[in-house]
Amino acid sequence: MRFFIALEIPNENKAAFQAIQDRLHTLIPQARLTNLGKIHLTLAFVGEQPEELKKELIEVISSSVQDIPPFEVTPAYIDGFPSIHEPQVLWVGTKGDIDKILIIARRITEGLEDLNLPIDERRFIPHITIAKFNNHFQLNRELEDDLDKIMGATFDPIKISSIKLFESAPQNGLHKHRVLAEIKLASEYPENIYLS
Repeated sequence: MRFFIALEIPNENKAAFQAIQDRLHTLIPQARLTNLGKIHLTLAFVGEQPEELKKELIEVISSSVQDIPPFEVTPAYIDGFPSIHEPQVLWVGTKGDIDKILIIARRITEGLEDLNLPIDERRFIPHITIAKFNNHFQLNRELEDDLDKIMGATFDPIKISSIKLFESAPQNGLHKHRVLAEIKLASEYPENIYLS
């Protein structure tokens, strides 16, 4: 199974991301927009592993969130990988309780290392991917200013109350995401883990 661990964006926040993507599509029609049903904030990409690893991954997530209560982050800016000037990916960064995301991600990484799983050595940057480019693309200063204006709106906070373990399964040339487990924040008890 192809596993990843992420914060799912609640349905009540998806209209805001739809509005961001609508404006983005007007400015940069060649951008390939992320399916709204799949937007999330990845904490760790585990990759292809045996199905039996699911139980251990749930344990890693559970221990990573034990003392962390639900929190909020708010969409704040647009950036890109590898850079905003020549992006292959455009993403929304957030403000708010970012420290909690960083703590959870670090603990998850340490848990994956304990399982001898490969980890991403790059610096973790919390982000929500909103678009990708199939070909080389360069942003000029005017477009960068336009992206800043998109994020000038007031956004409702994103309430984070759980971490989810996902499977990413190939389907018709794309990948379909399926929730395998939901672990509530500050969970110390098995009843706070929901399996699908």
